[in-house]
Amino acid sequence: MGWDYALVHLYYNIPPAVLLTVCYYPVCTKTDIYKILFLIVIAVVSTTPWDSYLIHRRIWTYPPNAIVGPTLFKIPAEEVFFFVIQTYNTSILYLFANKPTLHSIYLVGDSLQDRARQLRIKGWSGILLIVASIFIGAALVVKDGEGLYLGLIIVWAGPFILLLWSFSYQQLVNLPKSNTVLPILLPTLYLWTVDTIALRRGTWVIESGTKLGLTLWTGLDVEEAFFFLVTNTLVVFGLVAFDNALAVLTIFPTLFPTVSSLPSPIQLVKALLVSPSQYDDHRITGLQEALGRLRRKSRSFYLASGAFQGRLRIDMILLYSFCRVADDLVDEAPSGAEARHWITALTEYLDICYAKDPEKLGRRHDFIVHTFPAKAQSALLLLPTEYLSPSPLYDLVKGFETDLEFSSDAPYPIVDKQTLQIYGSRVAGTVAELCLELAFHHGKERTTEDLRRNIIKAGGWMGIALQYINISRDIAVDAKIGRVYLPTDWLEDAGLTPEAVIKDSSSSRVEALRQRLLDSAMRIYDDAKSAIELLPSESRAPMRVAVESYVEIGRVLREGGYELKAGRATVPKARRLRVAWAALMKG
Repeated sequence: MGWDYALVHLYYNIPPAVLLTVCYYPVCTKTDIYKILFLIVIAVVSTTPWDSYLIHRRIWTYPPNAIVGPTLFKIPAEEVFFFVIQTYNTSILYLFANKPTLHSIYLVGDSLQDRARQLRIKGWSGILLIVASIFIGAALVVKDGEGLYLGLIIVWAGPFILLLWSFSYQQLVNLPKSNTVLPILLPTLYLWTVDTIALRRGTWVIESGTKLGLTLWTGLDVEEAFFFLVTNTLVVFGLVAFDNALAVLTIFPTLFPTVSSLPSPIQLVKALLVSPSQYDDHRITGLQEALGRLRRKSRSFYLASGAFQGRLRIDMILLYSFCRVADDLVDEAPSGAEARHWITALTEYLDICYAKDPEKLGRRHDFIVHTFPAKAQSALLLLPTEYLSPSPLYDLVKGFETDLEFSSDAPYPIVDKQTLQIYGSRVAGTVAELCLELAFHHGKERTTEDLRRNIIKAGGWMGIALQYINISRDIAVDAKIGRVYLPTDWLEDAGLTPEAVIKDSSSSRVEALRQRLLDSAMRIYDDAKSAIELLPSESRAPMRVAVESYVEIGRVLREGGYELKAGRATVPKARRLRVAWAALMKG
């Protein structure tokens, strides 16, 4: 009996596990825990027979004075724990690397012929390479000589890798290499070091006669190096396959109308078996475009979107995409007449979406395609109006009409605080209400109608607060295009006119009005923020991240000395991450 192997875990494997757990805890979800446990069970079940056989053949051995004693099919308890701790650590690294990633956008259906053909070529090339490797491994096993250990690794791991590659090669090929290669290489390099230390100390021994006698470096046999590379590859490939299944389940409601937050293994397998010919490429492409808009236009909400899960995350992105496209159609129109044309078109679009007449409802696709520019069509086609209330969307369009008044006979329509509040309610309060409707639609927890109504009302006020922050940030940018959203009666109190703000938006008096508007925003924020804690648990922390990330812009504006980007105050990336982290830590 000895403690050498246990000390390897105590000194080298458990500390990284603790550190990774502490770091990942704020963003950890039930789905993440499910993935990790799923992979650990598979790792233990699939590795135990193989490891037991190697010990039986004395390919590797454990000195009696290095292990505590208890075994499972001759496998020391410490070795079984190694299956668990390695899988856990590699899984956490993978989850870290993939947390911001929306895996659904990396699916490719057969209708995208060129991309699908290129992917199939890569997929089959990978299959042929893995199959060839398995045959080489089998030949080494049959030879039963110095290549036996290497051969046994290949014939054991090869079929699993082949299966996982066949199911999820699209994700493995398309995902950024930082999502896959990094979670393989980092733990592999670390475990090579740990293995070298253990081999030199004699904690476990690779018997001669079954190994090639080659070393990666002094003390590390190439078979051991290959083993840890392969096992970490198995863990990452398994997690990619899991995410591939979730991607299919979440993006295609027509194929899977209802999806549990913790899908059963059977449902996961069904998703993996869906042929790319059944993928809706228009939906995938539309989601890619929506995520691109979010990344370009709103860094705060893009950061927060990574904290949402499943179909709620997808619908949040699609809602933002619609709001952004609708705003751009009106805001970027070359003339007032064209802007009004788009407002009329958007109103007619909503009339069709919420029509009771099935015939009129059936015109939705053709109306969008024949009325709106190609770059805007996917945003309108994918907006989930079937579970969004019409009123906030109509009010949002009314808010665009206020922007047009800046070029009318009375060019400064924000005459007082009440007018500003109505405007903020229409262009931002409505969006907040729609976001909350999505949260309740996808949430698993039931709430009373009164509580839900009160939360949504508070969300509308929070939207107004965030719009005030937005206006405070963009005073100079808006002045350049002849717009002043500060209430006219406030300007008069400060001895200013809208024209004076347009001429000099950086004066001390304008700055004082900025702070006054920020004070109003923060008062509303303080009154409304408690409603976040009443949201369904799966959307509570992400919504808090979304709100706090944007409110931080207001805090930066109050501090002064901020960095400008395209004329707007920005929150440094490190600070945004700290704010998001703190918001998630509240649970």
